[in-house]
Amino acid sequence: MSSTDVETVHTGADKAKLLLSVVLFVGAFAAFFSLKSQGSLAQWGALVVGIALAVVSFLTADAGRRLVAFGKDSAREVRKVVWPARKEATQMTAYVFAFVLVMALFLWLTDKTLQWVFFDLILGWR
Repeated sequence: MSSTDVETVHTGADKAKLLLSVVLFVGAFAAFFSLKSQGSLAQWGALVVGIALAVVSFLTADAGRRLVAFGKDSAREVRKVVWPARKEATQMTAYVFAFVLVMALFLWLTDKTLQWVFFDLILGWR
């Protein structure tokens, strides 16, 4: 793997935005617990505002923009998927259940046969 395959934060501004995001996120939770005496409205307000600021700070960084672009590309790819019809999905599910049942029966018979061969015929323990 070459060094061009590794994605890192390159600029100081992006590093600062990511650090600010982490500080705001941790600060939001610290404010939530430290404002316990101020009432639940102040607690939840500080938490929501802090997390919202952290998200905005993250989304303005290069990593946030790449994350949004990845989400858009993923949604576009999901829209391209041809989903099976109900009948086809039901048939495939029935095939899977039938296969699992046949395999379970086969493995059980194999286990009992080997048990009979080893313990009854070879060792004579029963």
